[in-house]
Amino acid sequence: MRVLICEDSVLLREGLVRLLDHSGHRVVADLPEASGLMPFLDSASEEDFPQICILDVRLPPTYTDEGIRAALEVRKKYPDLPLLVLSQYVEERYASELISTRSGAIGYLLKDRVADVSEFVASLEQIAAGGTILDQEVVAQLLTRRNHDDRMQRLTDRERTVLAAVAEGKSNQAISALLFLSEASVEKYITSIFQKLGLEADGTGNRRVLAALAHIQNLGTTNTDRTES
Repeated sequence: MRVLICEDSVLLREGLVRLLDHSGHRVVADLPEASGLMPFLDSASEEDFPQICILDVRLPPTYTDEGIRAALEVRKKYPDLPLLVLSQYVEERYASELISTRSGAIGYLLKDRVADVSEFVASLEQIAAGGTILDQEVVAQLLTRRNHDDRMQRLTDRERTVLAAVAEGKSNQAISALLFLSEASVEKYITSIFQKLGLEADGTGNRRVLAALAHIQNLGTTNTDRTES
């Protein structure tokens, strides 16, 4: 798998390069800031064009939203290119912006997840294959933030728990084991969730999760304060 890394921390960037090389993947570029991202993508040959991009949310020079703006720019020009965004803390607004693009594979993970090597590599591979991985803390804040909406209030506590688990990329089998439910019960909960949210359960797994969270995000009318990282 060909990977592009855009991360200003030298230690984390070099650590990711070593980790990916050791895991059998090829890092085609490791950039310290977002300014070199689009030039690289626009000029990359087919052999060097990444199959996934890893970006930090906050990059030089202002360390505010350069990374997320770069991710949105990439998503606009290369909608099929999978993206994994890393953040020190939950940045709900930024996660919502990416989710609401409704196209392409996406991941939003807290940097602490990088410490679990096998889990991180597995998440990266799943996103590159077209999946969606959202850190459980991101999911929790997105769902909690939208509690005021009457559609979310239609969900039972169990349905909220199931939706959060699905959004984290867990399979029905994994949810069944986690919540001590039969797989048939999990399927019924998921069907009920999407009916209550007004979304068609089309059987596409992660795409359904992405659509559900985008729908929830678009119902909100207020912005949350940015969290300093």
